[in-house]
Parts: sequence; C-alpha cells; structure tokens
Amino acid sequence: MPLETSPSAPAPVRQIANLMSGYIDRLGAVWVEGQVAQLSKRPGMNRVFLTLRDSVADLSVTVTCSRVTVDSLPTPLVEGASIVVYAKPSYYAPRGTLSLEAREIRMVGLGELLARLEQRRQLLAAEGLFDAARKRPLPFLPRTVGLVTAPGSAAERDVLENARRRWPAVSFEVAHATMQGTRCAGEVIEALRRLENDPEVDVIVVARGGGSVEDLLPFSDEGMVRTVHALRTPVVSAIGHEPDTPLLDYVADVRASTPTDAAKRVVPDVAEELSGVAWSRERLRTLLAARLEREQHTLDALRSRPAMADPRYLLDERAGELLALRDRARRSLGHRLDRAADEIDHHRARARALSPLETLRRGYAVLQDDGGHVVSSVDAVAAGSRVSVRVADGRVHADVTGTEKTSTTQKDADG
Repeated sequence: MPLETSPSAPAPVRQIANLMSGYIDRLGAVWVEGQVAQLSKRPGMNRVFLTLRDSVADLSVTVTCSRVTVDSLPTPLVEGASIVVYAKPSYYAPRGTLSLEAREIRMVGLGELLARLEQRRQLLAAEGLFDAARKRPLPFLPRTVGLVTAPGSAAERDVLENARRRWPAVSFEVAHATMQGTRCAGEVIEALRRLENDPEVDVIVVARGGGSVEDLLPFSDEGMVRTVHALRTPVVSAIGHEPDTPLLDYVADVRASTPTDAAKRVVPDVAEELSGVAWSRERLRTLLAARLEREQHTLDALRSRPAMADPRYLLDERAGELLALRDRARRSLGHRLDRAADEIDHHRARARALSPLETLRRGYAVLQDDGGHVVSSVDAVAAGSRVSVRVADGRVHADVTGTEKTSTTQKDADG
C-alpha cells in the first residue's frame, strides 16, 4: 500500500531507503546492457568489480561478479567493451547506493553491435536527425575553426598543417578530448558545447585517424548525435574511412574521409583563390577590351558619315530645304492673294451694279417733293408744286405745270 505522509508526519530517510531497498529486491534479476567504463581485478580476490556505463545517458552503476564468471568469457574483458549482464539489482540503504550482482556476462559480438547500431540509426533517422534539409552550409572563410581531437594526435597535426598550408592566416581553437574508450563520448560532447559557446568559432571539426569498429563506437553514441544535431555551428566529421560509418557522419553537416580532407573543406586554398582572381581579372580585361573595340568601331562608323565628316553639309542640306519651303510659301501666298483680289473685284462690281447711284448714271432720276419725300405717284404732287429731281451728278429744281397719269395698259407696256 502507498506510504502516507504529511508535513506534520513526514517519513524519515531510513524508512524511504528501506522501502526503496524492498522495491528493488522484489524486482528480481534483469538483463542490462552497457559499456565497461572501469574494471578492477585485485590479486587474490574472488570478486571482480566493474563500472557499467549507459551508452546514451551519463549514468553508471557498479557491478560485482565472481572471478570465475569473468575468466570464463571467450575473450578477455577489457575497459570499453560492450557487454550484456544478467544481474540482480540491490540497494544498500546505509549508503543509498545501487549495485548489480552479475550472474552471467555476455560479450556483445561485432555482428550484434552493428545490428544494434543500424537499429539506432533507423530510429534517429525517423526523428529527422539526418535529414539533408537541415544540413548547414560551411562558411567560405571562417573566422576561427574549432577542432575536437586527441592531444598530440596525428589527426590534430594533419588538420592544422594542411589548413595552414592552404590558408596561412587561418585561426584555430582546439578542444582536446579522449577520442577512444569509455570517456570519449562525454569529453567530445563537452568539447563541442564549449566551442559552440565561442562566438568566434564558425565551424567545428571532429577529427580522429580512423580505427576499428570497436574504436569508433563512441562516435555512434546517441547523446553525441543529439548534441551535434542541436548545435547552431556547422560540424565536419573526420573520424576515418572505415566501411562501417559511425552515426556522427550521418548527423554532421559535412563528412570528410580523413582529417586532411576536413582541412581542405573548411578553408579555401589561397593559391587557387589567387589563380581564380587572376583568371577573373584577365577575363574582365578581355571583355572590357572587346567592348571598347566595338564602341570604337561604332564611333568610327559615325565619324565616316558625311554629316560628321563635314558638319556644314547637314546645315547646307537643311538650308536648301528651308529655301525651297520659303519659295513654296511665297508662291502659295501669291496665289491666295490673287484669288482674294479677284473675289474682291467681283464683289465690288456686283456692289457697284446694285448701287442707286449707278442706276442714276444710266439716266434714271429720283423725284422728291419740298419735304424731301420721294414721289412715286402723280397723285403725290399737283400743278404748281415745287419739286427737285435727283440725277447722277446733282439736283434739278422744277415747278410742276401739270400731271398725267399713265393707264394700266401703258404701265405694263412700259414695264
């Protein structure tokens, strides 16, 4: 039944420890997988002590077993070996420590190791840790290159020498770590995180000079793979060229076959870049010369035109056109004026023909009485009346001596 506690009735430590010991005792024997981090075989003792480390988490547990169990293994048990133990967990309450009493130990064979690594690779790939879309490009010229490798190793020398040979001004920040054995994964993870926190580091190289499948096992550590996946800085894996690729190669942004290859990938070759600059300069010079030559040909063609050879030619040509237009304008204006004059004369003649004065010139006259009224009928005057006769060149004053009225028949005949 669950333990009932409260702030006023807490359980003492010994009670909790005893309960935990009871729970673990009831667990029974279990199969446990891990890597031998430490092995202690003291002379004259029938017991062997070893530390079993988890392959992912930073956890370890003490394992004890009989010397006979260890000595009966087909291959000697060494630190770094992957094993499976059938053991009974026990909890020592006075010290609060967990340990395993091994009854059977089995070495994990190469085939089984590779099968487990493949299973791990598939699980991590399913999570998207190896997706090509998340791969980060390497900077063209990094400010500082971070290097994780063993101190004084050939891999360190190869990376530094080849990178500086290619680009003498390259800067390195080296983080040394154990590159083999049980401490490898933890130290490499710590080195990666330290370089990640350096703002000057633009790319990180993890380098080791190859090795056997067993030697490269730490670089398939799940914790290391997840750490690299979480980094913001691009990572180059240069672990070696074994056919069995460690998982670090899958999660890294770039895989280099050797440390020398990694050096070639993280910095450009100054000789190649200078050659490229020289080629580009020569190419630009050639293109510029060709462009200048084309423009010179165009300019020469323009200069060869008559207008450019003799600028007055164009002015003379335009002056001739202007004179021709002026003559045409004058002729057109003269014709228009002549037609207008003819029309004026015609209208003047018509107006003159219709003028009363012109009628008088043809022998007609206008008869007016003393009041100046026009006399249009004999009934308007009487004998003895004084009248004036308007002719073309003046007036005639006369006295009426008599009137004579024309008959209608006579009017029609006169009209």
